[in-house]
Amino acid sequence: MAMVGAAAPAAAKEATFSVAVSVKEAAEELGRRFMQAHPGVTLRYNFGSSGELQKQIEAGAPIDLFISAAQRQMDELERRGLVVSGTRRVFARNVLVAVKPLDSPLDLARPRDLLDPRVKRIVVGNPKTVPVGQYSEEALRALGLWDRLKPRLVFAENVRQALEYVARGEVDAGFVYASDLAARPGRVKEAFRPGEDTYQAITYPVAVVKDARQPALAEAFIKLLLSAEGQAVLARLGFQPPVAAR
Repeated sequence: MAMVGAAAPAAAKEATFSVAVSVKEAAEELGRRFMQAHPGVTLRYNFGSSGELQKQIEAGAPIDLFISAAQRQMDELERRGLVVSGTRRVFARNVLVAVKPLDSPLDLARPRDLLDPRVKRIVVGNPKTVPVGQYSEEALRALGLWDRLKPRLVFAENVRQALEYVARGEVDAGFVYASDLAARPGRVKEAFRPGEDTYQAITYPVAVVKDARQPALAEAFIKLLLSAEGQAVLARLGFQPPVAAR
């Protein structure tokens, strides 16, 4: 988790957004545009895994907006009445990608290639709290590989940590999102993409938190995410448009 933000002028309005780390670059870029369009407003960001951010909101953290990398965490908050249901929208989609270090000599062109005995360590997000880990487990189970690969799995605390493990060559392969490749070009090589029919659709929901101190600013940011401007930024960073808003 990281807290970042620009210094706010005296008496300025501040809003705090909890953002799934896979959306970091998009949130920061759109945030800069948002602050330019709203003088006197400062946005602060709380980045982490969706599960970690969910727990913080449940514990009463002073958050105005929640951007999740999966529906599960948003569903649980909505069931508990901790987000404003009427503000919830899907603003982007993503796909799962298997990656390997840039200098890897291994030919990993399809999922079963992970069974190669030379593949010693594979990083996935922790399925208990990290959406990319949940999607990775679903895909590997659907492909009949989860139990066979489990002894080789290394669990990361979020998708960017998984990407770093691969980039540093600490593991032989790992699972991240297509947007991570776009946001961090030249760090790793794409190996293959599991069939999108092997895991549930990766959709990104956003909603205003029930006890938001700045609900109007949070709603305005949702509108920016869904706007042509917001969608263009997301597309450039590797995200796909939502099929339909929720």
